[in-house]
Amino acid sequence: MREIQFREALREAMSEEMRRDKNVFLMGEEVAEYNGAYKVSQGMLDEFGPERIYDTPISELGFSGLGVGAAMSGLRPIIEFMTFNFSLVAIDQIINCAAKMYAMSGGAYSVPIVFRGPTGNAGQLGATHSSNFENWFANTPGLKVIVPSNPYDAKGLLKAAIRDPDPVIFMESELMYSDKGEVPEGEYLLPIGVADIKRKGKDVTLISFGKMMKVALEAAEEMSKQGVECEVIDLRSVRPIDYATCVESLKKTNRVVVVEEANPLAAISSELTYHFQRHAFDHLDAPIIRVNSMDVPLSYSPSYIEATIPNVRRTIEAIKKVTYKS
Repeated sequence: MREIQFREALREAMSEEMRRDKNVFLMGEEVAEYNGAYKVSQGMLDEFGPERIYDTPISELGFSGLGVGAAMSGLRPIIEFMTFNFSLVAIDQIINCAAKMYAMSGGAYSVPIVFRGPTGNAGQLGATHSSNFENWFANTPGLKVIVPSNPYDAKGLLKAAIRDPDPVIFMESELMYSDKGEVPEGEYLLPIGVADIKRKGKDVTLISFGKMMKVALEAAEEMSKQGVECEVIDLRSVRPIDYATCVESLKKTNRVVVVEEANPLAAISSELTYHFQRHAFDHLDAPIIRVNSMDVPLSYSPSYIEATIPNVRRTIEAIKKVTYKS
């Protein structure tokens, strides 16, 4: 099977859906003439023209509102944020309009729109460009929130998101756009809300999503050398969450570690911990451990970044604690 970059998988997903459905269009800062800030939309202006690939002013509130209105009118917009940190300017349109319109209109208006772009740490960009927003948006009824970890999942899930009748938050990572992975030539879609077991194991359930899957898989590989086999689950979407797959794994391993880049308060890992203790407490042989970023704004300094976000060392320490190997 061919290998393509994460950005190429996203581009293929959008292009295929635009060829399939004339109502799909892309809007955002530098998506057209500049081929995308991260070259995700490279070549799409040449193929689809300025009627469907729109460069916007630096006005997230404005073009997000245009997108919501277009979706209510029967179109299927893809709104790209250069970073989800900039989505804060548009959050009223996302939460008070896109997420709530179907319920507030009594089902008269659906909002089939995708808001996509990078989230989380992207290196030395400073605190105002390094926040994680997955748990923020996952807290909002009416939204679906997808955080893929590899090119194959990214393409299949983005195509599903574009076809979905509801608003979808699709979160990527600037640090993953060059990652390569196997992606088939033919069309495929992946269901939203279904987790994937990336590695089978019997001793510990290790749950993560997005770029933290790299940390989880590397930690699992290292622990395997020490005789501890981790079952690694990629949530792929954090609203809805595939609780069933996670609980079934917990019942097999009796131990859980959750690795998440967001700060610890009200995180996805917090929700998972509550759910496991509420619905599978009798199967736990050790306390659940969460590996999150430290509860501070992310620094510009590389050494502080390394000390703040989850890494393989901290994940291995957590695995050893729940298996009593430390």
